[in-house]
Amino acid sequence: MKRAFSRKNLWETLPRPVKAVAGRSLGWVSPEWLLGRKFRTWLRFLNRAQYWTREVATAYQVKRLRRLCRLAYEKSPYYRSVFRSAGFDPRDLKRPEDLSGLPLLDKNTLREHLEEMCTVPPDSPGVDYTSTGGTSGSPLHFYIGADRSAVEYAHLVSGWIRVGCTAHTTQAVLRGAVVKPDANGLRHEYDRLLRRHYYSGFHMTDEDMGRYLDHIGGLGPCYLHAYPSSIIMLARYMERCGRKAPGNIRGLLASSEIVYPQDRALAQRVFGVRLYSDYGMTEKVVLGAECEGSTDYHIWPTYGWFELLDSEGKPVREPGKRGEIVGTGFINSVTPFIRYRTGDEATYVGERCEACGREHVLIREVLGHRTQEMLVAGDGGLISWTAINMHDDTFANVRQFQFRQDTPGWAVLRVVPAAGFSPADRERIERRLREKLDGRIQFEVELADEIRLTERGKTTYVDQRIKIDHGPASSGG
Repeated sequence: MKRAFSRKNLWETLPRPVKAVAGRSLGWVSPEWLLGRKFRTWLRFLNRAQYWTREVATAYQVKRLRRLCRLAYEKSPYYRSVFRSAGFDPRDLKRPEDLSGLPLLDKNTLREHLEEMCTVPPDSPGVDYTSTGGTSGSPLHFYIGADRSAVEYAHLVSGWIRVGCTAHTTQAVLRGAVVKPDANGLRHEYDRLLRRHYYSGFHMTDEDMGRYLDHIGGLGPCYLHAYPSSIIMLARYMERCGRKAPGNIRGLLASSEIVYPQDRALAQRVFGVRLYSDYGMTEKVVLGAECEGSTDYHIWPTYGWFELLDSEGKPVREPGKRGEIVGTGFINSVTPFIRYRTGDEATYVGERCEACGREHVLIREVLGHRTQEMLVAGDGGLISWTAINMHDDTFANVRQFQFRQDTPGWAVLRVVPAAGFSPADRERIERRLREKLDGRIQFEVELADEIRLTERGKTTYVDQRIKIDHGPASSGG
């Protein structure tokens, strides 16, 4: 598989010494300029578009949907067949709701028809191969344009600006990056170009967290960007030890996991600042950003077409009612996701925010999206599954997988192989996961015929048999 190199991809694949030299040379340049003209153009555009009237936003979406559907019809054998069967002609699309005659796209359909869905050959220049585990426990692979990073990041930054964090604001990051110890044994790396200080989310003992907080306290004004579970680990540690939060942290940026109300309350009490969350996914079909005046999510009309459907597939438009999130993304034109079922549920709030006046769809109480499942390390520390999750070809020939754990520091990775699974696939899985886990958890791979579903028809990523106590015994959290 060829890998395309966007600016982001190229930068992330550079060796650490090369990045250090480049950072010293270019660290004085504003990140907005280093991220390129496309990023700057989109950021300016989004700062205006978030205040569009509903009519203007709808007109924009119709234009983007018509363009996407026309491309899918002309270049994708799968969509050409689907459109013809549904009697749908992209040229006749006059409003977003005209898509309702098309069937919903689920993950199994995408797995079965991936090659036919593509609008360009998968090995074309500028195409990335990516994956997400989603919420079903079964990996999902697809193709996407390498140029999406600027658009994606511009949306994220435009949301962060609502709580004071810009592209050139310093961030302390505790997410899924593999961070090696520095000369002092601190697991810390500094990206001078993006002004990000990375710490290891895989190493969260009391000693680790204490050192992280000490270091963060010397960064100057910054925002903590982390998985919600990592933020909660830090908050519980500080509360347990009677330690105050660094006074230079201006806010908490939480993403990639559910933010539960009780966790939000704990984090904001301990850190003394606002916790801000966004809602998105690797499939790039829907993106929501919290309002500065509430914890409701504003759905970006420039990112994709959002639908909330009840169990009968009908639109949910009554405040307080729940439905499944379905999205048609504008960012991925290589593998179009048209009416894609995310598997996530949310509560409908309305289409105008009383707190800020924006006229976008508002939702709250998102559930089913990358739950905070934990593995327990040998020292009692907790490791979030989200930090381990791979977005590459690690599980390319795997139908499902699940960790099963009943002993701290040891787990069994149960793998349901797909056609073509070989010893090389097994070796790749073991090697990459061991690199990420860095000895915190030992594991063995066990091939299985199936992974038992929950009562709701899903699997979890961690079949955790250890009772996790968030008190002193679980010093990693």
